[in-house]
Amino acid sequence: MTELEKGTIVKAHYKSGIYIGEIVEDRNRFYLVKILAVDKHPMQGDLHNPGKTENVFFHQRKALSYNEKANIQKEAVHLYEESSVPDYETTLQKSVDRLKEKLQRRDTEFNAHALERLEELEKQYFK
Repeated sequence: MTELEKGTIVKAHYKSGIYIGEIVEDRNRFYLVKILAVDKHPMQGDLHNPGKTENVFFHQRKALSYNEKANIQKEAVHLYEESSVPDYETTLQKSVDRLKEKLQRRDTEFNAHALERLEELEKQYFK
């Protein structure tokens, strides 16, 4: 695996979201990544029981904030190959919209719960 240097712009998979960010520090098995944009909004619900709504804690999962720093395993961090980093607010809105569209495609109890959580988050994000 190629080691990436401090200051490198990367695409990083963290929990169930994907982000564009800058490497701040190399921490052995992890990179400390400063979040600059959202590529994919985290899925709602219990990640250990995907698709389930009964007998699980149905989590509301926020996207990482602009400039928030996260320790991300090196295997989940890749060089960002686009010419420029998109705007955080714009990418957050687009990622929310894409997830909402995906959840609205199938009428299931899980998708209804996830959509409800996402709409609550949307109110918080875009006050």
